[in-house]
Amino acid sequence: MGLLTFGLNLTLDGCVDHQEGIADDETHAFFTRLMDEGGAMLWGRITYEMMESYWPAVARGDVEAPAAIREWAIKLEAKSKYVVSTTRKDFPWTNSHHIADDLRTGVQRLKDATPAGVLLGSGTLATELDRLDLIDEYKFLVHPRIAGHGPTLYHGRLPSTRRLELVSAKPLRNGAVAMHYRRER
Repeated sequence: MGLLTFGLNLTLDGCVDHQEGIADDETHAFFTRLMDEGGAMLWGRITYEMMESYWPAVARGDVEAPAAIREWAIKLEAKSKYVVSTTRKDFPWTNSHHIADDLRTGVQRLKDATPAGVLLGSGTLATELDRLDLIDEYKFLVHPRIAGHGPTLYHGRLPSTRRLELVSAKPLRNGAVAMHYRRER
């Protein structure tokens, strides 16, 4: 069984708005490594649609992009992508699959079938999966910014505090810190 790893950008005050992070070669290299380590990506419908609206065009070369960003796009194009949605059933982006089962059953089945692990990249979906005790690890890139607005991580919707064990913390040159935590069980 593979691990479910929640990986995301966030600011010091917990803002997960994708526009608030530092988007440079170093942060893209961090997320490219994260993606390379896992066997599949897992998103909710909203994140999938945001990603689908931009990254395939970068991978095709329709959008001019730096080398690190193009590398990310090409690797993302090839990666298996799983989407949880109750409102959409058709996911035409290359290697995209719908999880139509009950959330717990569908995600557990995905973890069981993906020994290299699954990288979760949706904040709202993470809240639901954490409530079901399905997240095993957290790999956050904490940016040296205070956004002063939301959306924020978890929106205060967990039933209890999650105790985590620090695996590693690595500062990047741009001031962000890559944090790796594992759930205490």
